Amino acid sequence: MTDKLIQDILKFRDDRGWGQAHSPRNLASSIIIEAAELLENFQWSEEALDSINVQEEIADVLIYSLLLTDRLGLDVETIIQDKLKKNALKYPVAEEED
Repeated sequence: MTDKLIQDILKFRDDRGWGQAHSPRNLASSIIIEAAELLENFQWSEEALDSINVQEEIADVLIYSLLLTDRLGLDVETIIQDKLKKNALKYPVAEEED
């Protein structure tokens, strides 16, 4: 699924000639900007008032993140699995006391 999704995103980008603007720095900046726009939905409340906008901002964050992984030649599934393993060691499941 991820490869097809990335290909769809790349096609959308390339059809519009936007690839030259997608340096790693610009993509990382765009992730932060879109994440801030996502956070804005929760600025004054724990519940977002506009769930459609939340979905769109999450999509923007994910699109830019996938573009960055592609630009850096990273495999999404591998880096996520590696991070989950690292987090499992750092944050082990608490054992229940008898």
